Amino acid sequence: MIQDIISAYMVLPNRITVPLIGEVELAQLRFPMPKGVLRIYFIEAQNLEVKDTYLGGLIKGKSDPYGMLLVSNQLFRSKTIKECLHPKWNEVYEALVYEPSGQHLEIELFDEDPDKDDFLGSLMIDLTELHKEQKVDEWFDLEEVTTGKLHLRLEWLSLYSSAEKLDQVQKSIRTNDNLSSALLIVNLDSASNLPSGKKVSIDPNPFVKLTVGQKTCTSKVRYKTSEPLWEETFPFLINNPQTQELEIEVKDSKHKCSLGSLQVSLASLLNEVDMTLNQQFPLQSSGPNSTLKLKMALRILSLEKEVTSSHPSSVRVRITSQSNTCVPPKPQATSSPTDIQPSQNPPCTPPPDTPQGKRGSDGSPVRLADAGRSLSSLGIGSSHKRQSHRDSTPSLASDISLPCATLELQQRLQQLQNGSGLNLYPLGEVQLTVRHSSQRNKLIVVVHACRNLIALNKDGSDPYIRLYLLPDKSRSGRRKTSTLKKTLNPIYDQSFEFSVSMVELHRRTLDIAVKNGGGLLSKNKLLLGKTLVDLGSEDISKGWTHWYHLTEDGAKKLMQT
Repeated sequence: MIQDIISAYMVLPNRITVPLIGEVELAQLRFPMPKGVLRIYFIEAQNLEVKDTYLGGLIKGKSDPYGMLLVSNQLFRSKTIKECLHPKWNEVYEALVYEPSGQHLEIELFDEDPDKDDFLGSLMIDLTELHKEQKVDEWFDLEEVTTGKLHLRLEWLSLYSSAEKLDQVQKSIRTNDNLSSALLIVNLDSASNLPSGKKVSIDPNPFVKLTVGQKTCTSKVRYKTSEPLWEETFPFLINNPQTQELEIEVKDSKHKCSLGSLQVSLASLLNEVDMTLNQQFPLQSSGPNSTLKLKMALRILSLEKEVTSSHPSSVRVRITSQSNTCVPPKPQATSSPTDIQPSQNPPCTPPPDTPQGKRGSDGSPVRLADAGRSLSSLGIGSSHKRQSHRDSTPSLASDISLPCATLELQQRLQQLQNGSGLNLYPLGEVQLTVRHSSQRNKLIVVVHACRNLIALNKDGSDPYIRLYLLPDKSRSGRRKTSTLKKTLNPIYDQSFEFSVSMVELHRRTLDIAVKNGGGLLSKNKLLLGKTLVDLGSEDISKGWTHWYHLTEDGAKKLMQT
């Protein structure tokens, strides 16, 4: 948790300021302004792969596709179109971009299933080229699959500090209330002379809630002070600044009471110089001298130029050799920088004749797998395909290198079943804590303990636990605990991490095997039990601790929380 808190600061728009000379305007560094807003029209796809089959694959069905889109640390999920290989989503998303250089629009398509969603293809678009193009409306070949295209319309919206273009922008978005005409950046600086809440003699623990429309942001809590300093910045995408307002409430986290409130009409910013306001605001329903210091800036969103060229754009999917960027942390899929509501599901229609997808400079398709995507964001799932031969071969400790292990375990289980006193879980159970850190792109697995394992001799067993994040079963992907001697109820409390994004978890499974230790020539070096943990749960960002039933084939049975 401490690492997550620290890592949350290591992502744009956050900055760490180190003054190197005396006279530095730190306020400008603490008030970061995005370079632009990326508007993504997630329109449709064609010829997606068939993932749903019946009668053991004899009858081919269709897929239930949906999309996951990522820009920096902003994650969006489209609606699901049922039983369709040519889905039409017609959805729009808006994302803030603080630095286009090195940033990408990353998209993955999935087939929604009750148990585990199947991968339908991916796409990664360089925002540097998109920034130059301003506007792109094209079909793109999906990567890492044999078939499928995705139709996107992308617009780079620049920020303007005057209201001259507001009327023109509002006319262009009038037909869609979910689109934004402006961006509001609010810097919450500090408060002064706050009241003491319910108890006069005790200073409050103040925090601030800021709301525009349906979006609410919450500041950090400052403890035991009536003079809090926050220095936090919050962005809001605005549909109509002439009618909307910013609502602010200062609250005491300890006594759950209000310490004051403030309403600011966004229309008042339109008449300010550079549409920026920096001042102390008196709080309502507060102390006689209670104030809140804010800096607010309004920016109009508009294309710099209207692009009408019929020539293909220069926008390409990322090639690793051309890009060496850092990996941004991932958020939970529930967070969204815009309040765009999905439209109603349209009927599935056959595909019309469409232009060819995006091609490389030599005319061949640009494939992310061929380009060797690095371990970034959505690319982690395919990383195991490009490892060296040594890393990609199964390790000697993996189950597939010991074909007799499962057979021997089945025979031992049969012996137990033929005997007396068989308990409900004959191979025992393993206790795990599983959690995903979106800030660090890490799956964290804590192996706590096992109970009621089978005994291989009169002294018990020497158990240890091996972990894989399937489908990767390479040496580098293996994790294992220490071996505990002569026990059927070992306690480990050991923590392990796997590098994987939140989006990628849809395609991964945690493989847990409890094994008996011993030397290379030991006859008792056997598999004691296995379990598979599904990672598609929405609660994985919060984490859980469960006892898992061990079986001879790894079929997961969650028996106790």
